[in-house]
Parts: sequence; C-alpha cells; structure tokens
Amino acid sequence: MAESSVLPADLGAGPDLERIILEHAYRGVHLQIVLRGVLALFIALTLLFVPPMHDAGVCLAILICYALWAVGLALWTRRGGPGPVNAIWLALFVDLAVIGCLTLLTGIAAQQSWTADILSNGLFVIPLLACTQLRPGVCASVVAPTVLVFLASSWATMASNEEPWSSILLSTMALAVLCAGAVMLSRIQRSRVLTIGHLVRDRTALLAELMGLEQRERRALSEQLHDGALQYVLAAKMDLDDLTGSADPEAVDRITHALGESATLLRATVSELHPTVLDHVGLARALGDLTRSAQARGGFDVELLTSDWVDDLRTSADDVLFSAARELLANVVKHAQAGTVRVELTRSGELAVLDIADDGCGISREAIDRSLSRGHIGLTSHELRVVAAGGSFSVHPGPRSGTVAHIEMPFEIAAVPASLTTASL
Repeated sequence: MAESSVLPADLGAGPDLERIILEHAYRGVHLQIVLRGVLALFIALTLLFVPPMHDAGVCLAILICYALWAVGLALWTRRGGPGPVNAIWLALFVDLAVIGCLTLLTGIAAQQSWTADILSNGLFVIPLLACTQLRPGVCASVVAPTVLVFLASSWATMASNEEPWSSILLSTMALAVLCAGAVMLSRIQRSRVLTIGHLVRDRTALLAELMGLEQRERRALSEQLHDGALQYVLAAKMDLDDLTGSADPEAVDRITHALGESATLLRATVSELHPTVLDHVGLARALGDLTRSAQARGGFDVELLTSDWVDDLRTSADDVLFSAARELLANVVKHAQAGTVRVELTRSGELAVLDIADDGCGISREAIDRSLSRGHIGLTSHELRVVAAGGSFSVHPGPRSGTVAHIEMPFEIAAVPASLTTASL
C-alpha cells in the first residue's frame, strides 16, 4: 500500500479487511496518545523540579500549548474512520519540535543548566511513538530527524552542560539504535497485519465459493423437484380427477387430499430452495413463502412484518438475507421448540434490518461455538458472509425466553429484468 494510506491496495478494500486494518491501526493510535500524555507529564515535572535559569515563562507557555494540542488531538481521533489514522503521524513532528525547542531554549542561554540535559532525554520517547505506525516509511521519516535534533541540541548545549563529545556521540548512537529498532518493529507489525489481511481475503473468497456451491446445489435440486416429482404429482392429480364417479368416493377424496398436500409441500420446497424466487417475487414475498414453509414443518405460529419493505424492491443484499433467514428458521424448526416466531424486515436508508425472534428454549453463543467445533458451520458461514459484506450479525437470548437474531446489512438497489414476472413459482 502507499505510505499515505493505511489500507493495503494489493489486498483490496473489502469491509471486513478494512475493519481489521483500522482496528490494528487504532491500537497504535491509542498507544501513541498515552505515550504523548506521558511525554507531556515528563516535560512538566522537569520544568517543575529542575526549572530553567532563563525563559521559564516561555517554556511554561510552550508546555501549556502542547498539552492543549495533545488533548485536542486525542479528541479528534475519537471520530473514527481512516482520516485520523492516515494523518496522526504528522503529530510526531510536533512532538519533536516541542522537545527540540525546549532543549535549545533552556540550554543555550544558561551558563550551567541540567534542564536541557534532562529534556533531551525526552527525544528517546519519539521512536516509541513512531513505531506505533503500521508504515515503516513514515516511522523512518520521523526517527531520522530525531537523531539529528538530538545531536544538534547536544552540541548546542554542550558548553552549559560541560558534556564531552564522547558522551554525546555514545548517547546519539544509543538513540540511533533505538530508532532503527523502531523502524524494524514497525515493519514486523505491518507484516503481521498484512498476513491477517491475506488470510481474511482468502477466507472471504473461500466462503463465497462455498456459498455459491450451496446455491448451485439448491438450484439443481429445486429444478429436479419442479420438473420431475412435482409434475408427476400434478399429472396424477389430474388423472384422478378424471376418475371421479367411477371409483370409491372416499378413497378418491383421500388420494386427492394426499396429492394436493404433496403438491403444496413440493411447491413450498421448490420456492424455498430456488434462489431465483427472489428475482420473481422479491425478498418480502419470498420471506412469506419461507415462513409459511417453516410454520408447516415446525408447528408454531409466525408473525411476519414487512410493511417497511416495498414488495417489488430488489437489492444486492436479498440473497444473503434470504439465505440467513432460511438457516435461522431451519434452526428454530429443529431445536427451538417454539410456540411463536416473529420475523421482521425493515429498511433504514440504505441499510436492511432483519430480526427473527422465537419464544423457544433459546441458544447461547457458547452453544454456537460448540456446534462450530463439531463441524456444523451453517449459521457461522452466514454470519461471516454478512460481516464480509459490511454488515453485522448477532444471536443472543431473548428478553424473557427464546432467541433473537439481528442482522444489519448495507445494500444497493438492483434493477429488475424486464423478463421477470411477479408470479410465484
């Protein structure tokens, strides 16, 4: 990535990757803020216990301005986003300038002063501040002038401190070694974060391939059921209608009822399996078919709320939300032992919100983790897919009983092909 950006261009700028990069970058920012506070305290204690012989008022004014600036900088970083992360490194030059000015101000004019000698030790904090960056080039651009400022200030104040050249050169060498270590540490940190980025990118690609394979298998199964078993059932029902009056009426009624129920269940299964149902009827109506199928299998009452969602709306999030709802409702049917289930789909600007709550026996995060450890990745795979698309996915116990699943996901409105109709399958 470019040194002016915290996001690695070679890895792409996916939401999941961006979140991880920013999370690690902000850890460095927070450490930098803490170290800057320690540095301001060090300067204040030095001026208090070893006051300068001249220009004490000017030094105090510089300290106050520096402290106020540090507080303002800390508040600015609370806004979040990549802006503070990308620009925070410029603050390191302010730290360097403040310590350098105070060292020269307290050392040049005095005949003998320990203030400048003590303040110059504050320059050893600058490499620690710089190594919090994930950009080695930025770190090097800060620590290199730090060594030069230390050498120049030591030379300028050597008369008042009566420090020999050998001591100055040894101290400068120690600072240079610390600065080199800071650059290497920054490189190591960057390498670790980029390794995480590569793993996240590969995980997202594998997850997309896995979900695509699942969708293709469901599509094939749906087509087989629709073109095979369902057609035979419908044909048998039509033939049975032709026999009405020439056979036992009760037997005909039972067979007719059985075939009708079979056709209904097959249509529901086809509608639930086939991803293109979203293209034909939209997410809201597809959820209606899905909840009716789950209600028939689970024996619970379902309350479906989609009034905030336009029926003919098509979005980029439809497939992910429908798949997640299908998995969640399947879990309710299998495990919840619920009496009622509430499904609500709402829209908040360009954010889709899906809530599924039941009054069953409930499930904990630990139970989900145990299920994942046993190889059951269904729910977790949908969670990862939502998060990879920039959304959030949470499952937690209900206020009284049962389980509440909450999904938020950004979307873009998709165009509806003219060839599609709104008739259900």
